[in-house]
Amino acid sequence: YMGPSLDLIFILNFARRIMGKRKKIAERVTTLMDKPEFIRNIGIVAHIDHGKTTLSDNLLGGAGMISMELAGKQLFMDFDPLEQARGITIDAANVSMVHEIDGKEYLINMIDTPGHVDFGGDVTRAMRAVDGAVVVVDAVEGAMPQTETVLRQALKEGVRPVLFVNKVDRMINELKVEPKDMALRLGKVIDNVNKLIQGMDDAKYRAGWKLDASKGNIAFGSALYNWAISVPQMKKTGIGFEQVVEYCRAGKMKELAEKVPLYIAVNDMVVKFLPSPIEAQKERVKVIWHGNWDSSVGRAMATCDPKGPVAFMINKIKVDPHAGEVATGRLFSGTLHRGMELYVSGVVNTNRIQQTGIVMGAERVEVEEIPAGNIAAVTGLRDAIVGSTVSSEQDMTPFEQIKHVSEPVMTVAVEAKNTRDLPKVVEVLRQIAKEDPTLQVTINEETGEHLLAGMGELHLDVTVTRMQRDRGVELKTSPPIVVYRESVGGKAGPVEGKSPNHHNRFYIEFEPLELGVIEALKDGKISMKMEEVERRKILIEKGMEKDEARNIVGYFGTNVLLNMTKGIQYLRETMELILEGFEEALKNGPICREPAQGIKAKLVDVKLHEDAVHRGPAQVIPAVRQAVQAGILMANPVLLEPFQNVFIQVPQDQMGGAMSEIQGRRGVILNMDSQGDMIILKSKMPVAQMFGFSGAIRSATEGRALWSSEFAGFEPLPANLLQETVKQIRTRKGLKPEMPKPSDYLKVV
Repeated sequence: YMGPSLDLIFILNFARRIMGKRKKIAERVTTLMDKPEFIRNIGIVAHIDHGKTTLSDNLLGGAGMISMELAGKQLFMDFDPLEQARGITIDAANVSMVHEIDGKEYLINMIDTPGHVDFGGDVTRAMRAVDGAVVVVDAVEGAMPQTETVLRQALKEGVRPVLFVNKVDRMINELKVEPKDMALRLGKVIDNVNKLIQGMDDAKYRAGWKLDASKGNIAFGSALYNWAISVPQMKKTGIGFEQVVEYCRAGKMKELAEKVPLYIAVNDMVVKFLPSPIEAQKERVKVIWHGNWDSSVGRAMATCDPKGPVAFMINKIKVDPHAGEVATGRLFSGTLHRGMELYVSGVVNTNRIQQTGIVMGAERVEVEEIPAGNIAAVTGLRDAIVGSTVSSEQDMTPFEQIKHVSEPVMTVAVEAKNTRDLPKVVEVLRQIAKEDPTLQVTINEETGEHLLAGMGELHLDVTVTRMQRDRGVELKTSPPIVVYRESVGGKAGPVEGKSPNHHNRFYIEFEPLELGVIEALKDGKISMKMEEVERRKILIEKGMEKDEARNIVGYFGTNVLLNMTKGIQYLRETMELILEGFEEALKNGPICREPAQGIKAKLVDVKLHEDAVHRGPAQVIPAVRQAVQAGILMANPVLLEPFQNVFIQVPQDQMGGAMSEIQGRRGVILNMDSQGDMIILKSKMPVAQMFGFSGAIRSATEGRALWSSEFAGFEPLPANLLQETVKQIRTRKGLKPEMPKPSDYLKVV
């Protein structure tokens, strides 16, 4: 035996150096934590494959966390084996690093987010924790559908964007664009992004959020080859577009990267144009928190006060095999340290913090305390879920719920391969629901199945693979099934619902809810906690009649119950039970036990027994439930199916294959655009027809089509398919295959 080989010694030393560097960085990070004016919390967002993770690599390389040789190829933030195998980002990953400008050090807390539409929930949650976003756009492809979605998510949360135009090297070397045409093409890309910002929030656009290369809030470069330029950098280095073209054509990208490293251009732009927590929180907290501004918490958050009460918003929960649940989130005020007892919104008891730390990609570095304005990772908050508000004050108004852009559209049934694993499966599903709020976990009591509803095939596939890998549970899964919704297309009523003892009667009318009101409910603009006058004003604006808007008593999802009766005795105390019956009927609609949406139910008359004993829950709930279920079946019932917008880029000679693929799947072509010899098709397609689409489009276009999709809402199923679809769903759920008749529900038990 000759002792360890030289290679091994070299690797160990290299690892030791990198670990040592990370430790040093952690020390530098902690010294800057309590200086919020030097902190920037940023997210990196973009369309899939536009180069977010490659860009993050460069920033980490610049901070000395990974070797610059590997930056752009290592994909440090994609540390999950699944992400590496598929070459996509699945989770939003956090990291803290230090950047120096003009002798001053700045702490940058960065979150690298996924671009795939199935993981859009991660982007929305990341946006809650940051104040600024670097939007990455591919110079060749330009602003794509997901660019629009992520921008919308950022602006909704009050997050300020700056732009990084990536893959400029492709424009020079592959498309052979001349320098004078380059300015035009890049200008077009910037204009498109500006149009999106202006369309989403004109006031902010005018207030200085417009992207302008001459101002310096845009950088151009290549994340893969580690170089970038921006107007302020050009003034310093003297390297502009013409020089860049020369270097690229000569294949001297390495030399270029030494002269104009990407991390300097991007980090300088981040520090200069994106707000510090002190600046950002004045405005942002108004968007995401609707509590009392003069309370101690309100004042502390507006000034990012480390001495104020703790206000901590959780945007991610991960299970660490050693430390248990790690909750990561943004601290808006107060200071977190070990042993603190904190309240989690919606839970009576306090939780004690066991460890506080910062995140470095896959690792967590413990620190003693974390002051306001930082992104922190803590353990010990066992009652917290994603979206919880954690505070040192028991009665703090929670932050607004995180609104996700798309809804779950696909379901798989999950069961344990071995019955002895059943308790484990239940535990794992509970955990998964905590970690990812875009997944809906339901247990079908009748069949004993566990149902997982997610954003798409990939989302569910990744979730199930991870459950098996990380938790060691062997699972059997059904093929994915599409989630439908039930609604009404006409009016019906009054429908009479009788209680089992015949002493109480409810008369309810049904009709479709106004589209504007449905949108407002989805966006969370209407709630029963609002002032009645304010709510009425919004409802009338959205198209509801005045007397109806005044009488809204409750809503469930996007269904509304109105009380149009006058002066009926005992009704107020019974209303709670009526709402319960209304919810119960709509959670599993009458057509095929799918959730209902967009229904307006009007209570027009009620007859109640004067004795409270005879109008209890066992009488009222079934009576209302039957009336609602029968009413939906009388009001021209419709089944709504989920649609996705599908964007396909394809060469002209392959266009026929792509179009016939879309039309063969009940798709509709909405728009056609040409760029050079590429055609861009915008179409929409039912999710039910999307299974296996990626393989089919490849073979239809000889593998030359690029495509992406986004959720486009629910639309009525064509009448000729209704009976057949209902039959399939009912058979699958073990119900009678025929569509039920109203009389089936109006029989009094």
